Amino acid sequence: MVQFTEEKLQKIREIVAHYPEGKQKSALLPVLHIAQEEFGRWLSADTMDYVATLLQLEPVEVYEVATFYSMYNLKPIGRYMFEVCQTGPCMLRGSDSIIEYIKNKLSINVGETTPDGLFSLKVVECLGACGYAPMMQLGKHYREYLTPEKVDSIIEECRQNAAQNN
Repeated sequence: MVQFTEEKLQKIREIVAHYPEGKQKSALLPVLHIAQEEFGRWLSADTMDYVATLLQLEPVEVYEVATFYSMYNLKPIGRYMFEVCQTGPCMLRGSDSIIEYIKNKLSINVGETTPDGLFSLKVVECLGACGYAPMMQLGKHYREYLTPEKVDSIIEECRQNAAQNN
């Protein structure tokens, strides 16, 4: 059974208080972010049901939002999530070949995680950095003007970081 700490529950109450009575659904996006951070960086059905209960929503209302936005993960992910933009400007600048390169380099397909649990690959819609294409988001940071060499460097950087933090 998933359950927030009292500290997280207080934060959620503060978020909900920003909205008029009966409009707690407006707090759903930030509450889902908290839930994803708190419960393993992904949203299980149990987690989404719990959020629905907290916000007095029907579970389907939570599922609709969680499945619509690419920022929510509906299955366990690797320690490093490569979110590669696949919209027009990035594709014109080679994002499709970068996606293929990452798939081959890590031996995974889009939506999969490497066996060691380090990397997951996701394709996303516009990340709002068309001028830096092709690009991807890695955590809270953008990685821009991607080339196979830059991808290799990013993978190595992640591996070294993982080794230092284990």
